[in-house]
Amino acid sequence: MDLNVLIVDDSAAIRKILVRVLAQTNLPIKEVHEASDGSEALKILEVNEVSLVLSDINMPNIDGIELLTRIKATPKWKDLSVVMITTEGSQAKVLEAVQLGAKGYVRKPFTAEQIKEKVLACLKGGEE
Repeated sequence: MDLNVLIVDDSAAIRKILVRVLAQTNLPIKEVHEASDGSEALKILEVNEVSLVLSDINMPNIDGIELLTRIKATPKWKDLSVVMITTEGSQAKVLEAVQLGAKGYVRKPFTAEQIKEKVLACLKGGEE
């Protein structure tokens, strides 16, 4: 099963790191799309088939929580796996994301192993 991943983060450096980390996981990744905020991410989702979203929480325009809310409210995307990647110190925001349907979260700074574990958990359909 080939994976199409969407990375959503307002930091180009973090997006580059995540692309590199995903390449190191040896997962069957076909395409990696990048967006700098939730509004760009929604445009990408409209025209591409995506199997996994890795999204920051704190972003301009449409933040990660709003993006997650819109993904889960859209019938064709409601089963899409979303993992939040955050520097968010507030446990409340992270819990809100999980309650809204995120498959889990990873705190920045993260390791390649943490990203791989979350992605594999999503593919297996479980939560970590």
